[in-house]
Amino acid sequence: MFNFDDDKFLEEYGKKFGPMKKELANAVKFLLKKIEADNRFTENPIDRYKLAYCLATFKWETAHTLEPIDEYGSDKYFNSRYAPETTTGKRLGNIKPGDGARFHGRGYVQLTGRNNYKKAGAFFNRDLESNPQQAKEPDLAYEIAVEGMINGWFTGKKLGQFIKPGQTPNYDGARGIVNGHDKAQTIADIARRMDELLEMSLTR
Repeated sequence: MFNFDDDKFLEEYGKKFGPMKKELANAVKFLLKKIEADNRFTENPIDRYKLAYCLATFKWETAHTLEPIDEYGSDKYFNSRYAPETTTGKRLGNIKPGDGARFHGRGYVQLTGRNNYKKAGAFFNRDLESNPQQAKEPDLAYEIAVEGMINGWFTGKKLGQFIKPGQTPNYDGARGIVNGHDKAQTIADIARRMDELLEMSLTR
């Protein structure tokens, strides 16, 4: 597993992404501790590339706060976009009036739709259908995001399809595991800088 010098990471983060407020620094420290305790990642370049892409995605999907957030929008917006009778709502497994708002996106990576809440809840033994707000709890949000990116929960595409041993990481293509090609180049650039941060702050 990885071990990081938090102060070094924060210092270099500020140089690459701009000054950090206390809230952001605390959010970064939380994620570094989660990563250090995560046995899905071992200290090798491939896993470091995967971590870099996870962190880049978290940064983008949380509006650069690196804290779990709610998808932007009103209940009216969610219920029109994700309603059971819409194509998207059907794909997401929404079946009751109000499901669009109830199961709107939450987390580091936006968990959306009744089916996805049910799947994540079953995996982590949490009743997310009855209490979807739990998906925003930092510990659970981290687990959902990482497990979802590694195992293709969000689009069917997995992180390992784009980051492979002996190959340059396909950070641009990796956006397909979350949201098609939306902002793919921007997030890829963030991932490359995140990888530099991770490598520079590793303790050996």
